[in-house]
Amino acid sequence: MASNNTTPRDPASGDRRRMGGDHPHPTSPDRAAGIVLGAAVIAMGLLAGLFYDWSIAVMPGLTAADDRTLVDAMQQMIDKIENPAFFLIFFGAPALAAVALFQARRSGPPKTAGWIVAGLALYTMTVVVTFAFHFPLNEDLVKAGDPDQIENLAAVRDDFVAPWVAWNIVRTLASTAAFGSLVWALVLHGRMGRAQQPHGTRPRGYAA
Repeated sequence: MASNNTTPRDPASGDRRRMGGDHPHPTSPDRAAGIVLGAAVIAMGLLAGLFYDWSIAVMPGLTAADDRTLVDAMQQMIDKIENPAFFLIFFGAPALAAVALFQARRSGPPKTAGWIVAGLALYTMTVVVTFAFHFPLNEDLVKAGDPDQIENLAAVRDDFVAPWVAWNIVRTLASTAAFGSLVWALVLHGRMGRAQQPHGTRPRGYAA
């Protein structure tokens, strides 16, 4: 008597390749690298936007005011802006970019790492300008004291405004270029991830 002991065929296993069940998903390291690089882009964008706002709105508005108003307003803003939240982004942006560079050199294409390096180099210029010019100018203005007690407000204003505005334009351009470099690095990272996916990949559970 013939045996009828036939193991039922599992449709899922037989059609798994057709349904896309065995196609690899993006690896965790690649996804983590994208998240870190994206966070660096956001942080750099916040800084570039802050410096840009000072260039096109804050300083033009203040320079149109009288000497006492400008000195008093700048002293108040310096006290408010130089806080932990500012420094978290100021130093966090390059730290995130450095981690992204390390990840890109391990698993990413050379072009991605190259654009991150460009972003870091441009942002280094921003940091140097800020420490070499803006922080000392800010400190001198605060040390000038109460605007009502300053004998020569016009001189204090002139010593502060011209160099502060000029160097802020430099760091605005540098930080904006750094932001653009990191954005392009993120675009290249995304292209690499799509290129590594097998052709014809379909979502899990899709049946033709």
